[in-house]
Amino acid sequence: MAHPATAQARAQEIVEDFALFDDWMGRYEYLIDLGRDLPLIDPQHKTEAYRIHGCQAQVWLHADTDDGLVHYTADSDALITKGLIALLLRVLSGLPADEIRHADLAFLDEIGLREHLSATRKNGLASMVSTMKAHAKAHAAL
Repeated sequence: MAHPATAQARAQEIVEDFALFDDWMGRYEYLIDLGRDLPLIDPQHKTEAYRIHGCQAQVWLHADTDDGLVHYTADSDALITKGLIALLLRVLSGLPADEIRHADLAFLDEIGLREHLSATRKNGLASMVSTMKAHAKAHAAL
């Protein structure tokens, strides 16, 4: 399935997906499934150099640029965290660096995610977003 061309359209798809669930148990299960479906990161990128700091769980993120688009791969050792990074990759990966840097991620609030995460997971999510945007900024300068 091809992803829509913009971060906003991709985020809207996620909002619609989450609206299909009546409760947060179903949404958490969906989030975990997204994490399970996350493409494998190259093992050489599961090192301290690629680790996102500020997350309670271990999260690794690699960014690469191809034809002006930033592509991310990621992994985590925790199921929900892996689902969170999968959501972010679904919205941001494969876009131009400037679009990533300026992407409005209000969908995280629209789906109620931030209000249902623990404080440590919220901090981790914020670290993931800021790291992805920092990578985009660095790749825009290339």
